[in-house]
Amino acid sequence: MTTSPAIHGIIAYPVTPFTADGDTVDTGKLAALVDALVASGVHAIAPLGSTGETAYLTEAEFDTVVDTTVGVVDKRVPVVVGASDLTTVNTIRRARRAEAAGADAVMILPVSYWKLSDREISGHYGAIGAAINIPIMAYNNPATSGIDMRPELLVQMFADIDNLTMVKESTGDLGRMLRIQELSGGALPFYNGSNPLVLDALSAGAAGWCTAAPNLRPQPCLDLYDAVRRGDRQQAQAIYDELAPLLRFIVSGGLPTTVKAGLELLGRGVGEPRLPLLPLEPAERTVLRDILATV
Repeated sequence: MTTSPAIHGIIAYPVTPFTADGDTVDTGKLAALVDALVASGVHAIAPLGSTGETAYLTEAEFDTVVDTTVGVVDKRVPVVVGASDLTTVNTIRRARRAEAAGADAVMILPVSYWKLSDREISGHYGAIGAAINIPIMAYNNPATSGIDMRPELLVQMFADIDNLTMVKESTGDLGRMLRIQELSGGALPFYNGSNPLVLDALSAGAAGWCTAAPNLRPQPCLDLYDAVRRGDRQQAQAIYDELAPLLRFIVSGGLPTTVKAGLELLGRGVGEPRLPLLPLEPAERTVLRDILATV
């Protein structure tokens, strides 16, 4: 069975910067952003998820982000590449490209125009697993993909697919995480992908927190994780209460849009999101500026 690298803690999701005309990836700004995240002390980097606008990239741009991110990280922390696509064939292409570049794992979200059956989902992951030799993090986020993978299915795929070794659960349902833990006898690591749920999820045994928040405020995220690991619930609660307005805002306003606006407000602008996404409205920018001033 393929074993996962030591992936734990704060798994940071960088945005994808574009050039001023929006025509291509700005590799210089991407490199600077990724390097700053690693230097901040996060435990892993996960490019090309929802935050990275992967749905709006060409295949050449996807490859550019992979190469740039893996190169800049340079094995200092694990890199988990989001390799999801509508088709199994292109998901395999992306997963193989990530592996060849030196990624430590891939994250796969089942995306489909048609609702997929459990048999089709299992076949999708099985084909990807057979095509690569690095671990897969199964990503369950029905709010974006329209496909909801039950804990029973996830645990069954963990048993059936050698290199499916992790689950990112983003429904915001703590009961699902506990059910994964129960069904797998604690053998299947789960990661929290719901920002508002982070304190409860980490306290319940989540191996890590997958989040875009470190783009803007890495230290409180790290402090929260450390407080939970120490068993200091009071300190963890205090940190969470301070961080919660930012977590709620970046989720409700759309991660690429709000994080890119926040980086600009912090003097580290990386350009605007790619159409059809739009920049943050002026009134919302004011709200975000006030939030950043208090976190």
